[in-house]
Amino acid sequence: MSTDTVEMVKMNGLQAINAALMEAMEADEKVLVLGEDIADNEGGGVVGVTKGLSTKFGTMRVKSTPISEQAIIGAAIGAAMAGYKPVAEIMLMNFTTVAMDMIVNHAAKLRFMSGGQSQVPMVIRTLTGAGNQTAGQHADFYEAWFAHTAGIKVVIPWTPADFKGLYLSAIQDPDPVMIIESGKTLFVPMDTPANQGPIPLGKANVVMPGTDLTLVSYGQMMFSVMQAVEELGKAGVSVEVIDLRTVSPWDKETVLASAEKTGRLLVVHEAGRNFGPGAEIAATVQEELFGKLKAPVGRLGAPYCSVPFAKKLEDAFLVQPPEIVAEAKRLAAMG
Repeated sequence: MSTDTVEMVKMNGLQAINAALMEAMEADEKVLVLGEDIADNEGGGVVGVTKGLSTKFGTMRVKSTPISEQAIIGAAIGAAMAGYKPVAEIMLMNFTTVAMDMIVNHAAKLRFMSGGQSQVPMVIRTLTGAGNQTAGQHADFYEAWFAHTAGIKVVIPWTPADFKGLYLSAIQDPDPVMIIESGKTLFVPMDTPANQGPIPLGKANVVMPGTDLTLVSYGQMMFSVMQAVEELGKAGVSVEVIDLRTVSPWDKETVLASAEKTGRLLVVHEAGRNFGPGAEIAATVQEELFGKLKAPVGRLGAPYCSVPFAKKLEDAFLVQPPEIVAEAKRLAAMG
């Protein structure tokens, strides 16, 4: 039996991203970082993710940009096509709307439209998520938009270990990768392997095994999921929890295998329930496992409205643990 032990350290998602960027930039001088206010003389980013990078690597590799999302993404695309590996920060996900042409019609399509002659190895990192009263123009989850766009991968980590490992993989990927950082995940410390290496994109993590129900989620909604699972355990409901980690391409094999085993599936995400990623997952599972499921696939997501500012309305907008518990119990009682 191996006596090897993994050294663990406490860090949060913010520190994990910083560590990944530091490691990638040390290993490869072609890795660049650009975005608004990211240099140390401007605070090292809106929440401090890039703190220390410009001091160590200089402002030619850590470039603070004007407030122009199109310019940030356009410069990153050009740098990627010239052989660099840019990490471009769009401060908040709502602001990707300003750069949609660059992201959707250029970054995502250039490999295809060049017949494979051009690669665009770039990372777009952006922050979003309700819960902090930042309201409708600063907190939307738009992962479904980009998951619907061929040519770009969409990643939403939960744990600091996943942040570091998925960032390391994304930076080395030959195609565009969007990494969505959901608010709470950046600030909650967790035990993390000190030498966390790359984690493959497109591979989900089975967080907890179970037999009665499969529960799939990702990002900061995983905190609510884990609270709900604790309550469900007290009620005798055994839940298999899957953290999707990558929304596109999503790990169909892992989800299908689990749903076939448990016979029931509940998908929970912060994005709107209407036309959300849960709809694609539900449709696929019901197509592939028709006749094997004990209950219809359940979906929980935000209502069809903008993110409210008022705290009581924002709390009502977000899927809360009691809702997850109630829906899980309803599904577990079927079949």
